[in-house]
Amino acid sequence: MREINVSEVEELIRELCIKANLYLPEDMEQCIKAGAEKECSPVGKNVFDDIISNINVARDETIPICQDTGMAVIFMEVGQDVHFVGGSLNEAVNKGVSRGYIDGRLRCSIVSDPLERVNTGDNTPPVVHLKIVDGDKVNIMVAPKGFGSENMSQLKMMTPSVTREEIVDWVVGVCAKAGSNPCPPIVIGVGIGGDFEKCAYLAKKALCRPVSERNPKKLYSDLEAEILEKINKLGIGPQGFGGTQTCLAVNIEEAPTHIAGLPVSVNVGCHVTRHAQGTI
Repeated sequence: MREINVSEVEELIRELCIKANLYLPEDMEQCIKAGAEKECSPVGKNVFDDIISNINVARDETIPICQDTGMAVIFMEVGQDVHFVGGSLNEAVNKGVSRGYIDGRLRCSIVSDPLERVNTGDNTPPVVHLKIVDGDKVNIMVAPKGFGSENMSQLKMMTPSVTREEIVDWVVGVCAKAGSNPCPPIVIGVGIGGDFEKCAYLAKKALCRPVSERNPKKLYSDLEAEILEKINKLGIGPQGFGGTQTCLAVNIEEAPTHIAGLPVSVNVGCHVTRHAQGTI
C-alpha cells in the first residue's frame, strides 16, 4: 500500500489547470500547422495564421489560449494500492481547480445552479471521472472544455439495424449543423456503444486522445478517416469563413453495449482542444 497525501493531488490539479489553458499539446499544435499547409482557401490560410499567432502569444505571454477557459473536466486513474491521507480527496480536487483558476487568472465560468445562474467565483466544481486501475500511482488529466463547442455536441440512441452509412451521415450532420459555432477547425470525439451516459463519456474521453493516434482497430480507424474526409467536404473552413480544413481529427472510442442498442455520441472540440496530464 502506498500513501499519497491529498495535498499532492491538489497541487498537481492546480498546475494542470493552468498548463492546459496556456499551452496546447504538441501533437495538437503540429496538427494545426499541418492543417494550415493543406488549406486551399486564401482566407482560410489567413485564419490559420491568426490561430498559430495566438498560440505563440499565449505561450510567450503566459496568457490563456482562449478567453473561454472552460469547465474543468478531470479524468483520474487511481491505483488500487493507493491510500489517500491528509484529508478529503474531493476537497483536494476542488481546491486544486480553485487555486488553478484563481492563481492562473483564468476566467471562472461555473454557476452553482443551472437555473439560478449564480457564479461560484472559482470555476468549481469540476466534472470528475474516476477509474480504479492496477498499481500504486495516480494519473490525472485535466481537460478544460469551452461551451462554444460543447453546446454543439449531440447523442443519439440508435438501434443495431443502423448502417455504417447512417452513422457516418449522422456524425457529419452534427458538424454541418454546428457550422462556425465551435470555432473550427474542430476536433471530433465520437463515442460508440455503452449505454446513454457511457457513450457520452467515450466521446469526451476521445477528445483527450492525441490527434496523431488512430483507433487501434482497423474498423474504427477507417471510420475515423471516412468521417474526417466527409466533414472537410462541407466547406465550412477555419472559423466558418469557408475552406477545405473544417476538421483536424476524428477520434472514435468504442465500448460493449446491449444487444438491443447502438448509442452514438459526438463531442465537438474547438481548435484549442486542450488537456494536460500528470502522474503522482
